[in-house]
Amino acid sequence: MPSVTQSTPVGAGLPLTVSRTGGFAGFDDQVLISPDGVATVSGRGKETIRCKLDPSLLATITAAAQQVDWASLVATKPTTKHPDDMILAVTANGKTARIEDPKVKPLAAPVNKLLTEAAIPPGKLCTKI
Repeated sequence: MPSVTQSTPVGAGLPLTVSRTGGFAGFDDQVLISPDGVATVSGRGKETIRCKLDPSLLATITAAAQQVDWASLVATKPTTKHPDDMILAVTANGKTARIEDPKVKPLAAPVNKLLTEAAIPPGKLCTKI
């Protein structure tokens, strides 16, 4: 019987999903970043958009994701801590963590840049394809 091999090394972090849910405004956004730099952006009541991330932003996100010990994380979806709690979470290799979890700290700044400066959907750091 052939053995099953893990195709994604423990340190790999792409594809990576960034999700933003809850909060006072009721966010329900998701950005899936593939290894080739294509971001698929979806949100409640919005058209799904695909865009190509700026190479420097992709390199920063990739490097940060590779610093995370994904094997040490759990596969459970984060839950709200209080009413109107906005959950910003990252998922890779089947594991999910809130962005404030110390285990995913390397991703905090790049994810913030992704959600603000990249102005997704498409902005100056993400060109619509």
